[in-house]
Amino acid sequence: MNSIKMVEVTRSDEVESIHYGTAVLINSSGEILQEWGNSDILIYPRSALKPIQSLNLYKDRVAEGLNLSDELIALTTSSHHSESIHQKMIIEWLEKINLSEDNLCCGPDWPWNIEDKFKTHLKYKKKRKIFNNCSGKHCGHLAVSKYKDLPIENYNQSNHPIQKELINLIEDLSNFKIKKIGIDGCTLPNPLISLKKFGLAVAQIADYNKLNENSAIAKRIFESCTKFPEITGGSNSVNSILTKLSKGKVFFKNGAEGVFVAIIPGLKSALVVKIADGAARAAEVAVAGLISEIQLIDEDQLEKFKKRPVTNSVNQIIGHMNWLI
Repeated sequence: MNSIKMVEVTRSDEVESIHYGTAVLINSSGEILQEWGNSDILIYPRSALKPIQSLNLYKDRVAEGLNLSDELIALTTSSHHSESIHQKMIIEWLEKINLSEDNLCCGPDWPWNIEDKFKTHLKYKKKRKIFNNCSGKHCGHLAVSKYKDLPIENYNQSNHPIQKELINLIEDLSNFKIKKIGIDGCTLPNPLISLKKFGLAVAQIADYNKLNENSAIAKRIFESCTKFPEITGGSNSVNSILTKLSKGKVFFKNGAEGVFVAIIPGLKSALVVKIADGAARAAEVAVAGLISEIQLIDEDQLEKFKKRPVTNSVNQIIGHMNWLI
């Protein structure tokens, strides 16, 4: 069976919905430490791929050549909520490389949080590309393209040198031949890969000393993201909150369609979960439940993520989302 019951949603003491999923904890040698369901299933990693995309952008000492701060490395790896700090960083980065948001290939969007949406609507009256939650990654692509004297236009296309290098890197890290490349929501290529092979690829970042010339930047990506967790998501983002709770031991990264990854250097491993129906709410509960089994974060702090309240329009708790395993 590919998927197993992971998250149950109740309303007035009755089960209303059930989310099925698959997960794997795998180390950098390819040893499966734990498996939930069949991790041979094929997935698009979506934004959970960003740690590897950052590694591809900044390998070969490119981060040093660009004189990038740890904050900008975290922003490159983020799915940010476009809070004021993210907006400021994106605007300043584009100015620094003498480009504009017109050069970004991601689409226009609103910030994620309601208050920020109202503020930006009042100020700009329209969606902007800088508010796209992947705009940090796209700024990284633009900066690296300029630094390497590569085409700025169409940096998001699969035939662009940066994207070709990315697929080669994923294949090397995962020992998996990519046969199909999809298109992510932000327009960048996203490979179809088995869950366990994606986990293996991310586990290489957890065991960064194995990466030889790329070990220093892999280590720096992890440390930047754990040092500035709010930059990688937002003040209300579950990935940022869980990363902060781990106190530098784990970097959690979410992706669309129910994907979540946890990079764990202490175990030289990665934990990856995919919810079958693509529900982000279930992925957030599941990754908290799965990480609790590894006992890296205080159980009392995880409990509120493993059992999240379901509320109605007057904020009454009328049910819960529960971790089942």
